[in-house]
Amino acid sequence: MKHYFMTILLMTTMLSGCFGDEGVFEEERGIPGGLALACLQDDKFQKMKIHFLYEDGYDPIAMDLVKTRLQEVCDKPKGVSILADEVDFAIDTIWSSDDVRDARWKHGDDAMDSQTLHWYFLFPAGTYTDDSVLGVAVDASTIAIFKDSVEAAENIIQRPSSEEIERAVSVHEAGHLLGLVNLVYESPIDHEDPDHPGHSNNDNSVMYWAIETNDVGNLITGNLPNTFDADDKSDLAGMADGTIECSNQIWP
Repeated sequence: MKHYFMTILLMTTMLSGCFGDEGVFEEERGIPGGLALACLQDDKFQKMKIHFLYEDGYDPIAMDLVKTRLQEVCDKPKGVSILADEVDFAIDTIWSSDDVRDARWKHGDDAMDSQTLHWYFLFPAGTYTDDSVLGVAVDASTIAIFKDSVEAAENIIQRPSSEEIERAVSVHEAGHLLGLVNLVYESPIDHEDPDHPGHSNNDNSVMYWAIETNDVGNLITGNLPNTFDADDKSDLAGMADGTIECSNQIWP
């Protein structure tokens, strides 16, 4: 079903927030998509752990959904598990990309540990520097979801609800850690929105460019997608089997 928005979204919103483009990434931490093959393949990492770090009162609601979506596309024969920990981030106002990175590496461990791949999802109090941004991917293993902004994005009729928005944004950011769309590869399918690089032009994909801004609350019909569409999955399958070349990979 097509989704229609009441307002035109700003073209620069996705670029300024979604990928956390402030500062310079440290080489060992990589860029969003830098551990895509580590997730999609089982050559090195047989297991995966998804760490949800959240402030008191900011419990994530999409943990099981994120796990399911990653299990659908990632090859982890020894399983994908969830770990949730309440954390005092000591920041409750405005977060920069550097703040997210610093908090993740302060409270978390290495992304690559023996046969286990670790990804971190932070749920802090406060908002991003651009408060229209609901989620941001800042390196190869780290994203943040800003629940204060998610709740503020809910419209008066609660369609979509803040819960629906949070689920969609959480999977969307996980998609960026997988390299979607064209972050670390070039798709043979023309499904990247030319005006919003790194995002799908299909509003039935969770990677649709409008998912993660507060204008998502202007949705007036239908449901928010929280799944990867056929083109997204085709890209991921091609990356996994080597028919699509990937760049900027921390491993291998």
